[in-house]
Amino acid sequence: MAHSNIKPTEGEMEILQVLWQKGLATVREVHEALNKKDSGYTTTLKLMQIMHEKGLVERDTNQKTHIYKAIVSKDKTEKQMVSKMIDNVFNGSAARLVMQALGKHSASSDEIDEIKKYLDGLK
Repeated sequence: MAHSNIKPTEGEMEILQVLWQKGLATVREVHEALNKKDSGYTTTLKLMQIMHEKGLVERDTNQKTHIYKAIVSKDKTEKQMVSKMIDNVFNGSAARLVMQALGKHSASSDEIDEIKKYLDGLK
């Protein structure tokens, strides 16, 4: 069963993003979606097998081609990753994380409005 304390690696997070978007996918589909020129199909396969052992994904082996599905929640995983980053990188300061993120990536005006609404809701 999935363990809530498992933190996916960067490579595993990329695979999870694909599975969250697609719902169900074969290793080949995930590999093609990642579009990595520097790593081969077998690297993706190996990573997904490790993720299966860790309880991050489940696989349906009823067909010739195994179908994978993420079994960790996107929301919960993102929250865990952000909490870890705030603690490890920003000395526990959520404000520094947000300022750094907004300083480096241009947010659309819709996103900024959404952020403002969210912040107003926190007051």
